[in-house]
Amino acid sequence: MLLFLSVPQPRPPGARTRAGAARVARWRRQRLRLQRLRRLRGLLRGLGGRPGTGGGRRGRMALCGQAAGAASLPSELIVHIFSFLPAPDRLRASASCSHWRECLFYPALWPQLRISLRVSPAEQPRLEFLMRKCGWFVRELRVEFAAENYLSGGGGPGDGGRAGPGAVGEVEALQLSTRWLEVLRTYLELVLCVLVSIRNNRNLQKFSLFGDISVLQQQGSLSNTYLSKVDPDGKKIKQIQQLFEEILSNSRQLKWLSCGFMLEIVTPTSLSSLSNSIANTMEHLSLLDNNIPGNSTLITAVELERFVNLHSLALDFCDFTAEMARILTDSNHVPLQRLSLLVHNVSVMHKSLDNMPNDEHWKSLSRKSTNLRVYIMAFDIKSEDMLKILKPSIPLERIHFDSYITCVSGAIVDLISRQYDKFLSHFILMNDVIDTSGFPDLSDNRNEDPLVLLAWRCTKLSLLAIHGYTVWAHNLIAIARLRGSDLKVLEVTEESIDFDQGELADQDVDPVHNLIEQVSLGLGQPWHAVMDIESLSVFTEPNRHFYREMQSFSEGI
Repeated sequence: MLLFLSVPQPRPPGARTRAGAARVARWRRQRLRLQRLRRLRGLLRGLGGRPGTGGGRRGRMALCGQAAGAASLPSELIVHIFSFLPAPDRLRASASCSHWRECLFYPALWPQLRISLRVSPAEQPRLEFLMRKCGWFVRELRVEFAAENYLSGGGGPGDGGRAGPGAVGEVEALQLSTRWLEVLRTYLELVLCVLVSIRNNRNLQKFSLFGDISVLQQQGSLSNTYLSKVDPDGKKIKQIQQLFEEILSNSRQLKWLSCGFMLEIVTPTSLSSLSNSIANTMEHLSLLDNNIPGNSTLITAVELERFVNLHSLALDFCDFTAEMARILTDSNHVPLQRLSLLVHNVSVMHKSLDNMPNDEHWKSLSRKSTNLRVYIMAFDIKSEDMLKILKPSIPLERIHFDSYITCVSGAIVDLISRQYDKFLSHFILMNDVIDTSGFPDLSDNRNEDPLVLLAWRCTKLSLLAIHGYTVWAHNLIAIARLRGSDLKVLEVTEESIDFDQGELADQDVDPVHNLIEQVSLGLGQPWHAVMDIESLSVFTEPNRHFYREMQSFSEGI
């Protein structure tokens, strides 16, 4: 018997592997997706069932031998669902069951944490829980402390340092003193809670602290007076300062460091705790504190030399010296994009303006970085000092005046409109001076109102806020018409607006209604005067407003 065997021709090596393996892989992926889809569909049908159904319903909900429900969802799926929810909704959803609570603080869900706290004992257990869960892995941490809802009466921190206990009676002052002691005691505990929880966090990339609980008086900081009673031996303050330095020394990825008005945390030696590698890669540095005594500064020119990669910087104006300006123009430093400067009357009284950059330094900085923009906030600065500070070559984009002793003059406003017409976009003018004769008039003895000239010359003006200075109704209409829809924000308090006698004498026209109508037409949007000054955070909380604006100003590069 003859057998004829068919011998297959040999195929090139790997031919079966390439063709077949690709088909098998595609088929397996399709089958896996289909299985997942069917399983998820069954789970959703089970979750959507109505309560009170019989055993047949339970049978239909059974999947892979397990009861389908919220607790049976895989952890990966729960975390994926949580990723689409805002933080408050995540917290509510986590109340479904213990399994969902376990998934709530998965590190990927909390890359950033932004906390705003009242300095109150009721906040401490909540803060401890949150920081215990997230402090060891969070990458961006922003914490704001404020006591505006804790104190009442004149002199609370929410008043932005505008008054002190001396403004009230003796009994009220005694009560306020007791509450201040409690505020500072709680403040120290809250700060310790935050710092202890992140001391070993090496993933931290952005760290921002703000604590406006200080009230400044002519003789110094009121908070420091009470702090010596709360912490007489200084142990807690020393512990806080050591923890802050420990966080800086342990950091491995820190790019953003911001500390604003935090009482007794940053010292002139704090930055020395940063390693050279971290200092060389830091992109933002903000150190603001109006409680530093004497001629002490939080950063020196020598220390600034290590920060070669800074894109944004925020300092007390008296600390920003000509030597610092020269260092920032060195070839080994990247061009600085944003510079925020705080000019405070307390600083000017204790520190000299002789070392500030001159116009040539500002020209060199502008040549180094054509995109450099400057933000200045001036707290109760005299006109003669402002004339020294406002150099022509500063690329000034934003300026904020806040006065409670000294008013801004029309000459300063006119100077700003002439020197910074190419850059100025934000102009804020706040005045809390108690004067029975009325608000100061910037246009007094002038042919043209300085605010109208500001709106005419500064073509990039997008925000104008005024309180405590007389703004004539016809000038307000002129400002709205000059800038039109480009002026996105126009906030003028009702008590600051005044009318000519001719407008008030016209019986056929309601001057207030006419003002609202004409300004709205000029801006191309509905407009009303600010009726309640307390609703303006820029007035009630100037420190907080400046700090938040500085943050967004620096982030918007």
